[in-house]
Amino acid sequence: MQVISLKMEDSLLDEIDASLAKHRYSTRTEFLRDAIRCKLTDFEKEEAIRKLTAMKGFLKGKARMSEEQAKKEIEEELLSGVNSRKDDIAFARFAKKLGAKLE
Repeated sequence: MQVISLKMEDSLLDEIDASLAKHRYSTRTEFLRDAIRCKLTDFEKEEAIRKLTAMKGFLKGKARMSEEQAKKEIEEELLSGVNSRKDDIAFARFAKKLGAKLE
């Protein structure tokens, strides 16, 4: 494991310190690692959504939908879960082909 040095404003550090106990983090390091992991996961979701919206015919009947609307709809679907186990398996395979990590 490598050590990094980080500078930040006092106000931001105060916010982090206030959140530690509230969200059950024992150290600032633990909090920052988790925040970084969450951000990396967000980047992966954005990439998967971008790839999904680029696919022709993926949003049948919604050709006039803006890219932002499409992203929102797909993200809501991803977060709400899939209706059946069969759909879940099919979606996982599809997402894997696109390089998305579903955990």
